Amino acid sequence: MTDRLRNAHGNHRESRSATAVRGATPLAERSLAPDLARGVMLLLIALAHVPYFLYLAPTGPVGAHPVEGGVADRIAQAVTLTVVDARVYTMFGFLFAYGIGQMAARQIGNGTSPDEVRRLLRRRHLWMIAFGAVHAMLLWQGDIIGAYGLIGLIMVPLFFTRSDRTLKVWIGILVGLAALVALVNGWVLTASSAVAEVIPAQAQRLSIAEPNYVDSAVARIPAWITALVGSVVGMSLLAAFLMGVLAARHRILDEPQRHLVLLRRLAFWGIAAGWATGAALALQHTGVVDLAPDGVLVNLQIIAGTFSGIGYAALFGLLANWLSGLPGPPPRPVRWVGALGRRSMSGYLAQSLAWGPVLAAWGLGLGAHMSSWSVAVYAIGVWVVTVIVAAAMERRGLRGPAEVALRRLTYRSASATNPAGR
Repeated sequence: MTDRLRNAHGNHRESRSATAVRGATPLAERSLAPDLARGVMLLLIALAHVPYFLYLAPTGPVGAHPVEGGVADRIAQAVTLTVVDARVYTMFGFLFAYGIGQMAARQIGNGTSPDEVRRLLRRRHLWMIAFGAVHAMLLWQGDIIGAYGLIGLIMVPLFFTRSDRTLKVWIGILVGLAALVALVNGWVLTASSAVAEVIPAQAQRLSIAEPNYVDSAVARIPAWITALVGSVVGMSLLAAFLMGVLAARHRILDEPQRHLVLLRRLAFWGIAAGWATGAALALQHTGVVDLAPDGVLVNLQIIAGTFSGIGYAALFGLLANWLSGLPGPPPRPVRWVGALGRRSMSGYLAQSLAWGPVLAAWGLGLGAHMSSWSVAVYAIGVWVVTVIVAAAMERRGLRGPAEVALRRLTYRSASATNPAGR
């Protein structure tokens, strides 16, 4: 894709007025692997978010997981710590960047100049930040739409036409910086762990435990801004973004049959690293063993989660390759989950309607009466409903409402600034 971008830049430098910006990709032209990965990713996101809504349960330094519970609760916590936590954001960052790469290649192939593609992406990412701000203010302070919009806004101008070698060097630099940040965080958490263990959930989840909706909205905005900045400062998401850009250039998920060895290695080693560190943290959190200070294990899990998230994406590339060898279309459940992946932003926002208004103190407050296992079952149920709705929309040829709104805002702005391309 780099050569195409550079050649197109030379061919279109003086002809931007004739650029035609192509609209959204037809559903029938989309690759299975990225959409399938996004659909399953939404299940992992649901499981990662719901522990925060157990707002009366005392928590320690290990995320939002309660420090107490029955056997079923401990199993739910262990599974989430091993498989979910610190994985989904990097996986989503990788897939987000992969989608940007697909979008840029499609526009360049349609004759759009690289300068106009950059402008198109800038508008898209600015609108994503706006979507994220509204989402955070109204429902959920842990919004990630704005975070990925900010990352795209920063990273696209810096790396849009850089060579593969440059991307690989910067991936190594960013992973190293992420490890350094994790090391410092681990030291800080270790030094303050005695205090962290007694911090109640209300102090960690102010907006969720707040019974007044207006006051909860006021608390959500600064929390969202802090998370927004943290998504960049942490470096691991930036590394995952560049990995996604590099993977998109070589169409690793679009053409998995050409990259089976790489996908197998990424899936095996990435998932093994993530599950090993997650299992260690889970065993310690549930009181089975005492391996190291919690702060150290938490940050080891974060670093390993970067590779685990990529491993998950590679696993879905392998799955898509296997499905392509079967006679006939993919099984219905696979198509249904892929349908949700094609509407991942809408599915993500729909989850928030099932979290705050139902679980938070400013809503029905059911989170006060649930525990780790029951809220996990609730999260799975919500995800299943979104899969069913997405499958019904797929049958009718309907896109997700959030995707439609974002595309209309992005491409309408493109048409307004480039009348010749309408």
